[in-house]
Amino acid sequence: MAALWTLSLLLSASLLGCLAVTSPDGSPLPHNLPPSLGTNSSDGSLSVDLPMALRVFSMDYHHVQAPFEIVLWIMLASLAKLGFHWSGRVPAVVPESCVLIMVGLLVGGVIYGVRHSAPPTLSADAFFLFLLPPIVLDAGYFLPGRLFFENLGTILWYAVLGTLWNVLGIGLSLYGVCLLAQSSLGDVSLLHCLLFGSLIAAVDPVAVLSVFQEMQVNEQLHILVFGESLLNDAVTVVLYKLFESFLRLPSVSGLDVLLGGCRVVVVGIGGLCVGLFFGLLAALTSRFTSRAQVIAPLFVFLYSYLSYLTSEMLHLSGIMAIVTCAATMKQYVEANVSERSNTSIQYFLKMWSSVSETLIFIFLGVSTIQDIHMWSWPFVCSTLLLCLIWRATGVLLLTAFVNKLRRNAVTFRDQFIIAYGGLRGAICFSLVFLIDDFPKKRLFITTTIVVILFTVFVQGMTIKPLVELLYVKRKKRALPTLSEEIHSRLIDHLVAGIEDVVGYWGQHYWKDKFEQFNKKYLRRFLIRNDRQASSSILRVYQELERREQRGVEEEAPPIVDPRSQGRPLLPEEMESIRRILSRNLQNFNNKTPAYSRHTLHQDTSVDRTRKPLYRHQSLGERYSYNTITHFQGEDGGLSEPQRVRTGLSRSHTVCSISPRSTLLDSSVSAGLAQTRSTDPREDLVSPRHQETVERAARKHLSFVLENEKQQ
Repeated sequence: MAALWTLSLLLSASLLGCLAVTSPDGSPLPHNLPPSLGTNSSDGSLSVDLPMALRVFSMDYHHVQAPFEIVLWIMLASLAKLGFHWSGRVPAVVPESCVLIMVGLLVGGVIYGVRHSAPPTLSADAFFLFLLPPIVLDAGYFLPGRLFFENLGTILWYAVLGTLWNVLGIGLSLYGVCLLAQSSLGDVSLLHCLLFGSLIAAVDPVAVLSVFQEMQVNEQLHILVFGESLLNDAVTVVLYKLFESFLRLPSVSGLDVLLGGCRVVVVGIGGLCVGLFFGLLAALTSRFTSRAQVIAPLFVFLYSYLSYLTSEMLHLSGIMAIVTCAATMKQYVEANVSERSNTSIQYFLKMWSSVSETLIFIFLGVSTIQDIHMWSWPFVCSTLLLCLIWRATGVLLLTAFVNKLRRNAVTFRDQFIIAYGGLRGAICFSLVFLIDDFPKKRLFITTTIVVILFTVFVQGMTIKPLVELLYVKRKKRALPTLSEEIHSRLIDHLVAGIEDVVGYWGQHYWKDKFEQFNKKYLRRFLIRNDRQASSSILRVYQELERREQRGVEEEAPPIVDPRSQGRPLLPEEMESIRRILSRNLQNFNNKTPAYSRHTLHQDTSVDRTRKPLYRHQSLGERYSYNTITHFQGEDGGLSEPQRVRTGLSRSHTVCSISPRSTLLDSSVSAGLAQTRSTDPREDLVSPRHQETVERAARKHLSFVLENEKQQ
């Protein structure tokens, strides 16, 4: 552990040394000129002279400056992530994102102290073009399709209407705060407040994934929070660009607002179509990679990234495009490529997204150390409070409508976690730097940083204890078996048939229609003939094999409940349990007659009386049972009360546990007294019969004791 932190400090020192040779604006310093440059002109300008002698050793850092610093940043972030997982009990208390931000704050503070200038910041282009796509691609490729599409209506309800609720609520409320504080916030317009509300309402999927994957919450809650954060970004980015366009117009009319609404719809649907096109194209290309399996994984990354860049070029939703592309091509690509290629795709996606996520949190901390901060207590505190209030009210109101249409209602505990899990991150941080310069831009930047740090540190660190305190349902550790998958599909087919019969077009009906279309056209066209599965059961088995192989690597260590750990059993206790189980199992086998499908009807003349199972029973019950059977054996018939007692006594079984010898006589006498007091007619029995009954009871008890001693 100490070695990891030492290596991190050495890398930080190397990074500081590399940054020291450049000026704050990125240009090389004059004293670092190569020694081969000199002055040989009259005006003192630089000119290149031939070297006076051959140099054995030389250094040209500026030739490799950009890739060298990128590698150092990645190495620093990776070592910080590695140190976090080797830091003992820290991962159980502090989320990984908080530790990475703290490392970034430390590095940014050291850089600021050495250079006396602001450290390098994470630019919006670098974030949206290089760091965000791998994370979204990984999320879309491993998206649980069944859960996502079953909850698609609720996810869209939260992502679209919930985002509009938060943007308008926060924006209008902040404008009211600005009107109340005219002296310090009077120059903030309504469009500026709406623009800030659109970026501060963006729930970051990077922060949400990093926190919720550690908690291992149930599948429904995870897919609702993750799907809402994923599609929420697409909506917030579109609204941000819409309000930015309104700010650049001289005046906003009603027609502009109507066209803006149409633009939101076009951007979302356009990104969906672009992603669908590139996903099908990637699946078709993977069909012809049988003779070049080495480059098969490359097409997954190229087509996905190309869909994102194409959408950004056309001003469409790049997040929607890359998620749709990944979800579309997954099943066809996995069927076409080999198992080694599938493993390469999975590991590379996980590695790429993990590195991007780590760099984002590191740069969030580094970029916080700036000279451009502006503070306003009313604006900052109001923003924090309004973000919590509007998200909580939006989740409660929207869920109240959704639960009327859902079969599995979203519980109040899940609603609280959804509202409390609205973490902000790098998306709103990158968007705030894109705002055109105006007097209060620095205040917007400071407020955004405060909201990010509050949600990541305070909410991110307290959400796990709240999940445990509220007893929120956790994720099942075991993967579904083949039998469970087959029965689940059987139920889907039955429900789809019922919906078809009654004329109701529900989700099972459309799912069944899509499966028929997929099997009849898409799979035949996009999957090679030698990869066509002969049955759906075989496809399910192959999918479970891949999922199990993935789950072995990704599954978190199981949570051990200390209350379930008891003392180990003693050897004599184990022997007693084994003897009781084996004896009862043998008696049960003797009691249960064997039969086959050819001999289902048994002969009624066969004696079905078997030895009863062993269980605890008092001696009085034993004696009552033997007394009644003795009467039946001697007289051949029973009176009505005796028949009743016979039925009751036959429901009991004989105990194999011997009574103590000191209580034998008293137990027998108590049994006799109980038997005599049962029915007054028994007083008419002759003394000879009573003596016979007592003698038979003692004989049976001695027989039971002898059997137990032998066993």
